[in-house]
Amino acid sequence: MRTDLFDYHLPRELIAAVPAPERDASRLLVLRRDTQTFAHHAFRDLPALLRAGDLLVVNDSRVIRARLHGKRLATGGGVEFLLLERTGQDAQTDRWLVLCRPARKLKPGETVYFANRRLEAVVLHHRGEGEREVEFRTPDILAWLDELGEVPLPPYILQRRRELAQERRGSQPFDIAADADRYQTVYAREPGSVAAPTAGLHFTPALLDALAAAGIERTAVTLHVGAGTFRPVETEEIEQHRMHVEHFAVSAEAAAAINAARAAGRRVVAVGTTCVRVLESLAAQGEGIRPGRFDTDLMITPGFAFRAVDALITNFHLPRSTLLMLVSAFAGREFVLRAYEEAVRERYRFYSYGDAMLIL
Repeated sequence: MRTDLFDYHLPRELIAAVPAPERDASRLLVLRRDTQTFAHHAFRDLPALLRAGDLLVVNDSRVIRARLHGKRLATGGGVEFLLLERTGQDAQTDRWLVLCRPARKLKPGETVYFANRRLEAVVLHHRGEGEREVEFRTPDILAWLDELGEVPLPPYILQRRRELAQERRGSQPFDIAADADRYQTVYAREPGSVAAPTAGLHFTPALLDALAAAGIERTAVTLHVGAGTFRPVETEEIEQHRMHVEHFAVSAEAAAAINAARAAGRRVVAVGTTCVRVLESLAAQGEGIRPGRFDTDLMITPGFAFRAVDALITNFHLPRSTLLMLVSAFAGREFVLRAYEEAVRERYRFYSYGDAMLIL
């Protein structure tokens, strides 16, 4: 299938540079697959849009402050690391795959330092375009991130903020400190993501209480989101795209709750594409949802046979992205693209800090 079939036009001003003033005040476009119709709601209407007995499955991965700024020991030149994935750890060192800028000049054997040389990292290997494996001289780099790290906002948010700052003659209209809270779900627990599972950003404690009062159950799985989630598919045919691997875990309690809902014929509502990948990766093996730790490189595209997910809450995704392809597989490509046209026409806000869709 051609990648350009998942293109759409988005005016730049609809890319959300900041979150909504209140999480659950985001807009919610409801898609009904059976009638091929749309309805416009606020996210806080969710308890009335779902039904008693539905099981929400959320991703409780916690975003780490994964962006680090350091200097090359040899030249003093600036370097930016985006932590992607831990590759090893011992009593003295912590090894990670990082996306770095500038990458071209950073050679194996070079040292990068942070915080006036209180922390150093040695480049070990080249690992793909812009990626390096590095060894931090500390047993746990995560312990440094609250002090040295920045919230790893997606490139399109940072670019949109730069554009808006220029349009406003250099003024700074953004509350950067707020990102530490708002680019994190209220139920985040397990640290490890370098991008937020954004469908969950709209929930508040009060909304979760209202859902529970309406008889809507909730359980959590953990999938650590990697930077690959931002990357568009650059091959002409989607089948040629190499899907990034992500790691996930399912507790015994979550597996039991999901299997019980499926056995009783109750709807399983995935909160985000990450939860879809978790559930469908396990269901594809034909053994129900098993507890444990797993890896997945599952790429879901139109024609995929869904076995575990009955409804989906998701944000609006980038053109040509694997996330848009997954949503198109779930609801139909033409229907989804018509919904995106509707959202553009109605001035919905797009991407990580934007509004949401509920597909029933």
